[in-house]
Amino acid sequence: MVFDDESRINELQITMNVREAYNDWSAQYDTNENKTRDLEGMALRETLADLPFERILEIGCGTGKNTAWFVTRAKEVTAVDFSENMLAKAQSKITSDKVHFIQADVLGAWNFAKGTYDLVTFSLVLEHIEDLNVVFEKVAAVTRSGSYVYVGELHPFKQYSGSKARFETEEGTQVLTCFDHHVSDFLGAAFRSNFELITLNEHFDNEDKTTIPRILSILFRKK
Repeated sequence: MVFDDESRINELQITMNVREAYNDWSAQYDTNENKTRDLEGMALRETLADLPFERILEIGCGTGKNTAWFVTRAKEVTAVDFSENMLAKAQSKITSDKVHFIQADVLGAWNFAKGTYDLVTFSLVLEHIEDLNVVFEKVAAVTRSGSYVYVGELHPFKQYSGSKARFETEEGTQVLTCFDHHVSDFLGAAFRSNFELITLNEHFDNEDKTTIPRILSILFRKK
């Protein structure tokens, strides 16, 4: 395999490292203590509770923590993840014919996207992607005016303090490759792809606002 662009080589290596880490993490992802996972799930449900949607494109479905909720709300869910082991966990728990599970790298061609979607979601995904503009350009191509995009991420303040996606193994702590994104990075990438800001919220452990917020949730709408 030959690459003309050295940055694409690095991008591929990062993708492979994160995928392998999530494959390893899948065995304990649903059972270990994970405040970030749990609080993001709550943030997603709060943000999307009153929105109408029929077709969802879920980027980074993982073991299906949010997919299970989506099938109670939508007519069709395309659930994408690049970790085959995480997908296998999700498929073992969710058997609804509303869901299409697909393994794919979201940095590649979005051949898994069919038509346009009412809602595209990213849950704890974009921290692993360096160039947010590329992703939002892809989202713009599979949405129409009035479609929504939800982003739920580890809060930048947590990132600044050194927090990253990580889990324990027999060999020690496995820390995943992550990129720090400022709030303005998310907004700028979305605005450049013709999305407008609807809501932006910060979510705290135990709702204690004297602490650093753990989760940032943002809802955009296509103009």
